[in-house]
Amino acid sequence: MTQSDQPRDAQSIGPRIVATGGFDTLYREGMKLVEEAAAYLDGDGRAASKLLERDASLLYASQSMQLTTRLMQLASWLLLQRAVREGELTEEQAQSEERRVELNTKMADKDVPMWETLPLAMREMIEKADSLNKRIHALDAMERGGAEEAEQKVNPVNNHLARLRDAFGAKTEG
Repeated sequence: MTQSDQPRDAQSIGPRIVATGGFDTLYREGMKLVEEAAAYLDGDGRAASKLLERDASLLYASQSMQLTTRLMQLASWLLLQRAVREGELTEEQAQSEERRVELNTKMADKDVPMWETLPLAMREMIEKADSLNKRIHALDAMERGGAEEAEQKVNPVNNHLARLRDAFGAKTEG
């Protein structure tokens, strides 16, 4: 494709996804998952955790805290985006708020010992949260105009390398 073939006013695809209803689906799925997780952790999950051996019970407690934290961060982001979409906040206000609602959630570490001892329903909920996490990071990157940024957030190694580059780059410039 030559330069003359490229669109002159290229825009981020993220806002178009939001405008066409893609965000609505993501929002509904995210909020539904938050409700499901809360109900599970307070009901069947609580009962299932009492049946686990000590080490598995500790893993369950750790994973449930991480799941809750991840879902609350994702839900906060979704609520913020919905407020912008519905005109309750301006883009500028949302960007200011986004600094407080950091999407620094990481994927669950499924390579930990005893992962398979967690109840199946818990592992499935964690998988759903990880999938939602990936989709929100991708949409956030599209809205900001860069899929590269989403990759850095999802991949902690890339994130640390970027921090090192920034730190050493800042020292050599000054």
